[in-house]
Amino acid sequence: MKTMPRILSLLFCLSFVTMLYITKFGLYIDSHFNQGNLQERSSKQPMDRTFVVSENVERKYQNEVQTLQLKIQKLEKALELSKEESQNLTSRISEQSLIIRTLQEYKGYSKVQNVSGTANYSIFIEEKIQNSEILHGVQLNNEYELIPFTKFTLHRIFLVEPGLGKRVVEKPIGYKRKDIFEVVLFAVDELNKDRADKKRYSVDEFIEGAYRTDPTSGSHYELFFRSLDKPGKNSYLKVSIFKPFGILHNLETIYRNTSMEWINLVLPLSGRIDAFQQFMSRFIRVCIKQDKKVFLTVVYFGTEGLEEVKQILTTTAKEFQYKHIKLVTLNEEFSRGRGLQVGVLSWKQGDVLLFLCDVDIVFTMDFLERCRLNSIQGKRVYYPIVFSLYNPNIVYSLQDMKIPPQREQLVISRSTGFWRDFGYGMTCQYRSDFLSVQGFNEYITGWGGEDVFLYQKYIHSDYFVVRATDPSIFHLWHEKKCDPNLSSDQYRSCIRSKALSEASHAQLGLLAFKDEVDMHRSLVKQKH
Repeated sequence: MKTMPRILSLLFCLSFVTMLYITKFGLYIDSHFNQGNLQERSSKQPMDRTFVVSENVERKYQNEVQTLQLKIQKLEKALELSKEESQNLTSRISEQSLIIRTLQEYKGYSKVQNVSGTANYSIFIEEKIQNSEILHGVQLNNEYELIPFTKFTLHRIFLVEPGLGKRVVEKPIGYKRKDIFEVVLFAVDELNKDRADKKRYSVDEFIEGAYRTDPTSGSHYELFFRSLDKPGKNSYLKVSIFKPFGILHNLETIYRNTSMEWINLVLPLSGRIDAFQQFMSRFIRVCIKQDKKVFLTVVYFGTEGLEEVKQILTTTAKEFQYKHIKLVTLNEEFSRGRGLQVGVLSWKQGDVLLFLCDVDIVFTMDFLERCRLNSIQGKRVYYPIVFSLYNPNIVYSLQDMKIPPQREQLVISRSTGFWRDFGYGMTCQYRSDFLSVQGFNEYITGWGGEDVFLYQKYIHSDYFVVRATDPSIFHLWHEKKCDPNLSSDQYRSCIRSKALSEASHAQLGLLAFKDEVDMHRSLVKQKH
């Protein structure tokens, strides 16, 4: 009885194994039998053509499947690559968009914060290089848009600034010297890369260079060195360097209200009553009738003309009910520095914004506002570059014109005047700042010098000096006499100022060739 279950179990297992075998290997058995049958049929009768066609179709189908599978694999790889490229492109577009939005805030784009990093800065520099005239030419609208190069060596800069009185060559000092040496040393380091076993370059191999600055991109330098690898008289290495401008940054935003800001205008004077009368007419028009927040302090030297000055000031104060006028008298030889020093010290009402002025100066309301905006107590002083008018007798006579009224002469052009970049007499600064640098040198007498010394005091201090052209302040032409008793430096400065103030280069040339010009005019008249 016990053996029966065992036999049944054995039979069951054999049946199960047999079924598994048939399931797994049954096709091959069928194929074997089919091949045997085919052989028998081939020996007995021709092969069935239908079976051959079916086998060819199956092979063709398998080949097409394999081909399609290969194409699918290639398409999948291409899709993956395109996805990666798309992601990279999206990332680059995103980075460039951040930079573009940052650079174009003034066009209405929204501000993007925290734009930084090597990748962004690299893209920024690349865009600057591609858009600038460095590695390729750029189409310009006219010949005046071209930015010329300035040639330099380690010891000389050959300036390209045009005009009479401009220096054509100078020794590099200050920030110019620092900039040139920084660029040359950078080029030397670049040349010495991968030269561990070769002779290294030094500053001694530098010959000369040239630079120019594009306001939209940065500074472009071209440096020439003697070649160490191929020595010879005509063997050079040129290194092109680009110093791009950085991304825009908002340093600070300050609210200013000038409605209660008073100015103490200090005017030293000796004689020149007619000029003073004209000055007061302009003072009435601009300061009394318009601005109404200017205190006038006149420091008069000597006694000659003193009564006329008193009468002019008294009449003005009474007629316009203007009490903010003061006259200080000094019975001594004229000294502009001494007069300004006394005028500043005569103010006894605490700190005040000073405007140190001359009788030949014309200014507008706009200048007074710049005076207030560019001066900050304890921090900033304003030194405007005044536009100096030429001799109207020369300017208008050469054009066969009558001399127009004074107000119509206030035109900024090449033929009417020049920027007086060598003059430092007009300045706006707080009284406390003036006293902190100990003001003027009162021992300088005669013409000039005192304003330069005060300017140098601020330059040598921690004050921020705002030096800029101002289109709202003019220096009227007046006949200048240079005292032969002045010191050599003062007399040379006086003569130089006198020569530059007469007329432009072209106008002086016409005067020099006046006889030839008159001869041409007479010939033209005869023809008519």
